Amino acid sequence: MEFSTITLEKLERRATLTLNRPHAMNAMDVVMMRELAECFEALQQEQEIQILVIRGEGKVFSAGGDIKAMLDPDKPLNINEAMIYLTRIVKAYYQLPMIVIAAVHGASAGLGFSLALGADIVVACENSKLAMNFIGIGLIPDGGGHFFMKERVGTVKAKQMIWEGKVLTASEAHDEGLIDYVAPDGTVFAITDQLVGKMLASPIASMITTKKILHAQNLPQLESILSMEAAGQEAMRKTTDHLEGIHAFVEKRAPAFVGK
Repeated sequence: MEFSTITLEKLERRATLTLNRPHAMNAMDVVMMRELAECFEALQQEQEIQILVIRGEGKVFSAGGDIKAMLDPDKPLNINEAMIYLTRIVKAYYQLPMIVIAAVHGASAGLGFSLALGADIVVACENSKLAMNFIGIGLIPDGGGHFFMKERVGTVKAKQMIWEGKVLTASEAHDEGLIDYVAPDGTVFAITDQLVGKMLASPIASMITTKKILHAQNLPQLESILSMEAAGQEAMRKTTDHLEGIHAFVEKRAPAFVGK
């Protein structure tokens, strides 16, 4: 299976999935969403791979959704198509029969942060910036962001962090319980490799079975949240605040929201 926006490399019992749009800070356009859906669905059938590492090519993990694409008059974003891909991505991702480690460097924001939080283990470089910042463009989290935030920090804290949309340092994210390991600058991939080696030397089949049991119990809630995210995002895309938010982002100015 060949892709244009991601790469998948397999080596014995581990695989590495790399987000590969470095020119766009690995922002996710519809093509990347489709390819991620296809990749995760294929990995669900994998018999040999026991660990999957997810990382970004270039300077960052992922800047999130491709905001500039939202304003492209020649190829306007089809929000329904995007949400269908996101639902496929997250359902397959959450049910992967392997341990998933997200190795974050540079930045992980919006949809990129949802993807990172969906991993079983998150390792972030200490100089990375992490944000569930959909609120900044008048949107709600998608890609299972509500579900993964709630799993990590609980309902009340998840609401407050989503509403604030604060950009966090790796240390702050670790203190909040959003990530699991903070790696010194330049060492995130080395630390991740150490974790992979440790796990592959463990009774990892037992670990994967525990994941399968726990995730199966939560799947109905995840499916419900994905459905509500799709409906909510479609509604938010039609708001005055969203249009103002994306224009302000592109123009690098503070948005003037009006609550509509």
